[in-house]
Amino acid sequence: MRHFAIAMGLCAALAAPATAQVEQPQDATCPEAEAFLGPGHPPDCQGGEDISIWLYQPREVITVTARGIPALLRQVGQAATVLDRAQIEQVQGADLPRVLARVPGVTVSRNGGAGSYTSVQVRGAAGSDLLVLVDGIRLADPAAPAGGFDMGNLLTGAVGRVELLRGSNSTVWGSDAVGGVLSITPPDSGSLAASVETGTQGFLFATASARVSQDEAEAGLALSHFATDGFSAASSGLEPDGFRQQAATAWASVDQLVDDIGAFLRVQYAAGRVELDGYPAPDYVLADTAEFQQTRQFSYSSGLKFDYRPIVATLSYAVTQTERDLFDPAVSAQPGFSSDGHTRRLEAKAQLQDLGRFDLVAGADLAHSWYRTSFDARSAARTAGAFAQLGYQNGISAHAGVRYEDHADFGGVTSFGADVVLPFASGWRLVSSVGQGFRAPSLFQLNSNYGNAALQPERSTSFDLGLRFAGGLDYVVRRALPRASLVYFRRDSRDLIDFIACPPQGSGICTGRPYGTYDNVGRARSQGVEVEVQTRLLRDVQAGIAYAFTVSTNRATGLRLARRPRHAGTFGLDWQALRRLSLGADLRVVSASFDDVANTGRLGGHALLDLRASWAVSGHFDLYGRIENAGDERYQTALGYAQQGRAAFVGVRARL
Repeated sequence: MRHFAIAMGLCAALAAPATAQVEQPQDATCPEAEAFLGPGHPPDCQGGEDISIWLYQPREVITVTARGIPALLRQVGQAATVLDRAQIEQVQGADLPRVLARVPGVTVSRNGGAGSYTSVQVRGAAGSDLLVLVDGIRLADPAAPAGGFDMGNLLTGAVGRVELLRGSNSTVWGSDAVGGVLSITPPDSGSLAASVETGTQGFLFATASARVSQDEAEAGLALSHFATDGFSAASSGLEPDGFRQQAATAWASVDQLVDDIGAFLRVQYAAGRVELDGYPAPDYVLADTAEFQQTRQFSYSSGLKFDYRPIVATLSYAVTQTERDLFDPAVSAQPGFSSDGHTRRLEAKAQLQDLGRFDLVAGADLAHSWYRTSFDARSAARTAGAFAQLGYQNGISAHAGVRYEDHADFGGVTSFGADVVLPFASGWRLVSSVGQGFRAPSLFQLNSNYGNAALQPERSTSFDLGLRFAGGLDYVVRRALPRASLVYFRRDSRDLIDFIACPPQGSGICTGRPYGTYDNVGRARSQGVEVEVQTRLLRDVQAGIAYAFTVSTNRATGLRLARRPRHAGTFGLDWQALRRLSLGADLRVVSASFDDVANTGRLGGHALLDLRASWAVSGHFDLYGRIENAGDERYQTALGYAQQGRAAFVGVRARL
C-alpha cells in the first residue's frame, strides 16, 4: 500500500489545477455527434437532454488495418473493430486480452497468470496467425517456434487505441496476417496523465505519460511498472508465480520538416520476469518449480512522410529484437535456454488521390530476419514484397488488391483481396469481403534441429458477408439509436505446419530426426456467425453484446481444432447511476473445448463476471475499482494451468 499512497500523491498533484466542479457533459443533439459507446463526453453542443452515458465516438471513425493507410471505417467491407482509450479505461486493468474479449470472435488461452504465454485466437485461427503491430512496428519473434508474438508481454499502459481486423489480409500486410491484424497505437491526446492501481496478490500497476505539441511538432513519453505475486501457474501447485515488467515508449513527429516532408521516430522497450511451473522428475507432470523467464523486447522505427498532393507517401525503417533467457535455479545459476530474434524492415507506402471516384494505394517492403538459440546456430531469411489496391467510392465503397511476396527459401506467393460496402437504407449497409492470407514457415520450423527446409507457407482464404446498422441519433426524441452487426464468416486453410513425432529409426522426412520434425500436414476450416449490438435500454443504462459461434475443424481428421470453443461472448451493462458515479458489469461466457488435436483432453466451459465502478472526482481526476471473476470460477484455458480466481482492485487516474 505504500506504493499506492505515493502514486496517489502524484496523481493528486497532477489533478490540482482541476476545478472542484465536475465537468457537465453537453447535449449530443448536433450533427457532430453520432453514438455513445462507453464512458466519456459528447461534443460541445448546446441545450437539450444529456445522453452521454457511454463512450462518444465521432461520426468518422478511422481504421488503418484494412488498407494500410487511414480509411473511414464505414467505407470498409472487412470486419474491423476500433476501441479507443476511453473504452480501454472503462474495462480497467493492465490485461489487454480482457479488452479484446469485448470484440466478437476473440478467444484467449493462457499458461497461468499475468506474464505467462498468452495466445489470442481470432475466428478460430492460431495465435501465431494474428499479425500484431504496435505503432506500426511488427512484433513477431523470429526465435519463437511458430514465429508469433506472445501477448502476455503486452500491457495497456501505453495503449491509446486498439484496432482488430478479423479475417485474412495478406494482400496489404503480407505474411502472418492469416487470422487478422491487431494494431495498437499510443495515446494521441492530453498533455499529462498518470494512474496507479493496486489489488489482491500484491498487484501494482502504475503508468505515467506526457505529450507536448507545438505548431506541427509533437513528442511523447509513456512509462509503466507492473508487479504481482500471482498464483501457481500449475493448477495442482501451491507456490505463487509472479510477474514483473517495466516498459517505456517514446515517440516524436514533425509534420513540416522541410517543405511538404515530415518525419517521425518511435522507440519501445520492455523488460519482464515471469515465474513458471514445469515438469520436474521423476513424475514429469506439471507442478511447482523454481523456473523463471526473463524477456527483453526492443523496437525502433523512423521514417519520412511526404505530402505532394495528389500523392501522399511514407518511408520507414524498423528494427525489432526479442531476447529470452529461461532459468532453472535447481539445476544451474546460468540460463538453461536462451534465444535471440531480430528483424529489420524497410517499407514504403503511397496513396494516389484526386482520381475522381477512385484512389490507389501501393507499397513495397524488404525484411531481413535472423535468430539463434542455445541449441541452434544463427540462421536468417530475407523476404521482399509489393502490393497495389484500387478503391472506388460512389455511394457504394469497393476495394480490390493484389500482393506478390518472395521468400529467399521457398519462392514467391501471390495473394488477392477485395471488399464492398453497399448502403441500401437509412443506417443500413450490406458488407462483404474476401481475402487470402499466408504465413511463411518460421526460422525455427525451417532451420532448427527439428526443422524442415522443404516447408511451404500456410495458406488461407477467408470470406464474410454481413449486415451493419449504425443508428446515430434520433433528433426528434433525442436518443442514441442502436448499433448492430451480423456477420457470417468462413476461412479455409491448407498446408498448416505442425510438429510430427518420429520413430528412432525413421525414414523419409524422419530420416535423421529421431525427436521429430515439422511438416505441412494440416487442412482446416473455421466458420460461424458474429453478433455485435450496442443499445440503450433506459435513459442511463447502456447494454452491449459481442458474441461469436465458431466451428473450427481439422478437415483431415474431422476433429475439432484445439482450444477453439464454439461459443464465446461478452455481455456488458453500464449504468450512469449518479452524475459522477458509473457502474458496470461484464459477463464473459465461453463454452467447452479440447486441449489437444486428438480431442482427448477436455477444457470445461466457464462464465466470468467482472464488476466495476468509477467516480469522477473532477474533470481531471477519477477513482475506480473492480472485482474480476466475482463468482470465483475455477477454470482453465490450457490444460493443467490455473487461471485467476476472485480478485479485487482499486485505482486512481489523473489527466490534464
